[in-house]
Amino acid sequence: MAKKNIYVNGVNEIPLPERKIEIVERKGIGHPDSVADALAEEVSRALCKMYIKEVGHVLHHNTDETQICAGQAAPKFGGGCIIDPSYILLVGRTTTHIDDGNDVKSLPCKPVALAAARKYLDKTFPNLDVDSEVVVDARIGMGSDDLTGVYKASGHLANDTSFGVGYAPFSITDKLTLKTEEFINGKMKKKIPASGQDVKVMASRVSNKVTLTVACAMIDKYIEDAGAYESNIKQMYDEIYDNGLKIIGDQKVDLKIDINTGDDYKRKVYYLTCTGMSQEMGDDGSVGRGNRCNGLITPYRPMSMEATSGKNPITHIGKIYNIMSKLIADDVAKKVTDEAEIRVRLLSQIGKPVSEPLNASVDIVAQGMDSNPKFHTWKSEAEAITADWLDNVDKVTELIVNGKVRTF
Repeated sequence: MAKKNIYVNGVNEIPLPERKIEIVERKGIGHPDSVADALAEEVSRALCKMYIKEVGHVLHHNTDETQICAGQAAPKFGGGCIIDPSYILLVGRTTTHIDDGNDVKSLPCKPVALAAARKYLDKTFPNLDVDSEVVVDARIGMGSDDLTGVYKASGHLANDTSFGVGYAPFSITDKLTLKTEEFINGKMKKKIPASGQDVKVMASRVSNKVTLTVACAMIDKYIEDAGAYESNIKQMYDEIYDNGLKIIGDQKVDLKIDINTGDDYKRKVYYLTCTGMSQEMGDDGSVGRGNRCNGLITPYRPMSMEATSGKNPITHIGKIYNIMSKLIADDVAKKVTDEAEIRVRLLSQIGKPVSEPLNASVDIVAQGMDSNPKFHTWKSEAEAITADWLDNVDKVTELIVNGKVRTF
């Protein structure tokens, strides 16, 4: 059996949820960085499906450099207008043709990418006119031989020396942050259509007191005047607070909600937009500058700076190991122990099998771990879970291609 280099460590430390301070952030689906992440991933998935249809398997590609340049808008109560459309540039390397020795087959990478991007925008942002209020462009070309070559080798070889990071379980602060954004961009839309998709939730926990600072772009055509704007914000507060109490359940958490704190009603300053997206004016976006693959930004937890969205799901460690680290951490937390915080880090070497990391580290974090009699059992179980995921890299690829795991 190939060596997995798995190291399970007991860390004698106070788990984060038990500490005094915690900060967690979530950039919602309409934030320009999240839009860039989503488009990069949608393009990658569409290319994967096209490659499978055309040649039977996924070919080399990376589309993780999507950029969004803000446009100009003139929002006003009752409905404003877009002055200059925002600009989206799909950037990446793909396999645009293959030579089987007898013939060269060209592949429709750019059309597939453009169609996938426009379809996502049209489906996700109902207040954005994809035909007139955004320009979608593609500059996608053939990849380099040294990276496409890893596809031609037997087995899947890592195309980078990099690492992935994951942790579990989520704290109540994590849950409040993620589920609040999902609620605002989900069920709440039916009650408050004036709320846009560009949402950011920042959570600050001090002991058992959690403050959620929510920024939500409001859509001008649904709001007739300043009074209606204030009314919408008050209704949002009630909805978000009630939903937060459901998330908290019977846990002892004191919840505080602040919404659109940049507003100044006396000076007539409001977070008003035409489309519900701040990219319409003044806010650019890039892949990898927002949420990690667990959907959050967590400065008090281990994180990787790698962009997960848009990287190929076969050999790119920046995607596979980040997602796999989270899957391993989730499994260890669920199947081994709920008494500890689990931290996972996977490190690759370029050109080596993805299933054989240079270092697969699993930390089991709890107070008194240096003398915990359960650790030896936990250690062997965590090693087995980690080895199983590494032996089943194809399962991770399948989850990614089918959109069964989040990347941002």
